[in-house]
Amino acid sequence: QINSKSPLSPNSIATETAIPPARLKNSRSSITVLVQYFNHRVLIIRMEYKRSTTSMTPDQSGKVGVGMNANPLPFLTPRPERRRPDSRCADWNSSKAERDRGEVNIQVLLRCRPLSDEEQKCNVPKVITCNEHKREVSILQNVANKQVDKIFTFDKVFGPKAQQRSIYDQAIYPIVNEVLEGFNCTVFAYGQTGTGKTYTMEGGMRNKGGELPAEAGVIPRAVRQIFDTLEAQNADYSMKVTFLELYNEEIVDLLTTEDYTRSSDERQKKPISLMEDGKGCVFVRGLEEEAVYSANDIYNLLERGAAKRRTADTLLNKRSSRSHSVFTITVHVKQAAVGSEELVKYGKLNLVDLAGSENISRSGARDGRAREAGEINKSLLTLGRVINALVEHSGHVPYRDSKLTRLLRDSLGGKTKTCIIATVSPSAHCLDETLSTLDYAHRAKNIKNKPEANQKMSKAMLLKDMYLEIEKMKQDLRAAREKNGVYISHERYAQEEAEKKYMNFVVK
Repeated sequence: QINSKSPLSPNSIATETAIPPARLKNSRSSITVLVQYFNHRVLIIRMEYKRSTTSMTPDQSGKVGVGMNANPLPFLTPRPERRRPDSRCADWNSSKAERDRGEVNIQVLLRCRPLSDEEQKCNVPKVITCNEHKREVSILQNVANKQVDKIFTFDKVFGPKAQQRSIYDQAIYPIVNEVLEGFNCTVFAYGQTGTGKTYTMEGGMRNKGGELPAEAGVIPRAVRQIFDTLEAQNADYSMKVTFLELYNEEIVDLLTTEDYTRSSDERQKKPISLMEDGKGCVFVRGLEEEAVYSANDIYNLLERGAAKRRTADTLLNKRSSRSHSVFTITVHVKQAAVGSEELVKYGKLNLVDLAGSENISRSGARDGRAREAGEINKSLLTLGRVINALVEHSGHVPYRDSKLTRLLRDSLGGKTKTCIIATVSPSAHCLDETLSTLDYAHRAKNIKNKPEANQKMSKAMLLKDMYLEIEKMKQDLRAAREKNGVYISHERYAQEEAEKKYMNFVVK
């Protein structure tokens, strides 16, 4: 018997279950209604229990849930609550998935140079503030007559007081170690003219005693690290270097030997061709490789090549580079023998110094200098389009629109580990160019490469390639001695013509 005040009274049941009270007066239907009511109450209790256990801490839920069924029947499972996703967990899960696929983001560093003496004399205001600890760069700009701070975040940020050694040790040192482990790596500087790209990449080469000065840049420090590491390992290795420049969309070998039978301009700048092997890899035909055996050998070649590189005096930079340069070091290191076979691993380090973007009206460039600046800006704009296409996952990436982007193809979205050093000026006069550099560099952070270690070669295969190269040189030498002038053998000519036809077919 149920009184009127009980939770199981007809009025209470009718209120909670929306069943008409008249139906509850029928004794036969009362049992059915009570069963429905009890099922309804059990469902509510289970839902409340499920909600309470999901809101507990892991320790509490672990204690309370012992011996309980964690998965109730499907029709009794409460509707899941809508919660805001944890961005940190999402980032971690996405980065884990990318690591599983072998994808890594391009590393982007930001370096801000100090104000020049002339800028300090003119009291030029600074519009950039660098926070190295937070890895942030804030830039002050006017938007609708209001001062607005725009903040960019990079992998590393180096302010005006940063030293060459600090930048190298924190950012470049690990990359060079990857080269010695058998990877291809690229480091290149990007930014407006006069912001310190060449200083960052080259700096001071060496002192009279052979020691590196404090101003030594990325290239000389990388060379010293490679030799010091290999000598400390007592490794058996070989090393070759190449040095080229891209001037007005022409590739020029900076290490070629001088031919005094030609004019001075032709003798210093011998153009060479850019080819593809049909597998997406780009190589330079006819580029001279120099074998090196010590750090001083490389320093001598760097000084020889830098002397041939085109520079000019502009209003923005007293020694403005008028071309892009690429210095490449290829290292072969012998490994311990596996059974009766000796293996050789190899890595390649590309060190790129890009010419700076230039405002022709401000730099005072005229005639030939204006054409140089136009070609530089054109190639850098193509580089920017490539970056945008890769970030937006476009179906077409315009690598072929410029020789610069063709050279950097494997470094942008390919199998190479890449580091970009973006250089900017703190001067208010360079605000537009600085914003453009920061925007491109910030977008480049989202480019993903899939680095792969180079396949190890057997020593026998490497020796075979060397013997074939020696045989080709002998044939060319024999042909040159037999004729009045410089010739190549018929076999070499036929081979090159066949390769050209194949490449033309692949391009079409």
